[in-house]
Amino acid sequence: MFHVEQDEAGLLATAQQIFGGRFELAERYHRSLSVDGVERGLIGPREVSRLWERHILNCAVLGELIQEDETVVDVGSGAGLPGIPLAIARPDLRITLVEPLLRRTVYLAEFVEANGLDNVLVVRGRAEQPSVLQEAGGADVVTSRAVAALAKLAKWSLPLIHEGGRMLALKGSSAHEEIERDRDELARLGAGNLEVLECGRDALPVPTLVVKAERMPRPSRRRKNK
Repeated sequence: MFHVEQDEAGLLATAQQIFGGRFELAERYHRSLSVDGVERGLIGPREVSRLWERHILNCAVLGELIQEDETVVDVGSGAGLPGIPLAIARPDLRITLVEPLLRRTVYLAEFVEANGLDNVLVVRGRAEQPSVLQEAGGADVVTSRAVAALAKLAKWSLPLIHEGGRMLALKGSSAHEEIERDRDELARLGAGNLEVLECGRDALPVPTLVVKAERMPRPSRRRKNK
């Protein structure tokens, strides 16, 4: 019992370090997920005890890979992961949460409005829909977590970022395998400079694994001489 309490205390200390003066806001999100998130079926009851480590902090450290004042689109945001922890930890970022399901977007919009997250916009729809591309496209970064296989994810994500922008996909231990399996398809879609990166090495018991891919410039077409 003492060991568990120490772990919890350590996680809260890490949360205070990552969120700084916005730690109270992160606590509100934690309470919201543990109550409303469970009641609305957005978070499984068994995940409540692991919200800080496995979900909130795991997502917040993604900010290590994002530059100041960049625009971010979070695809398939669900209960707001990773978009909301990122928005709390990094108020300089402008973040759009894209989620197709109504009950999830209602939850997201309610939390954003109630807690004054003025750097967050909630958009209902699928990433590939023209209306979503028009509203959220041209971003610097697209994030995702547990949404789809890498190739399918790239198909949805790359059109939302400008050339040179980055896709940051939170993945588990299969990250390297997914890259090797989907490498040809990723290249066909215009994804290059593929890397598996670790975030939160100095803060978390288990670092967050992220697949990074850049949207490569389209090859220029030379006009044929007639």
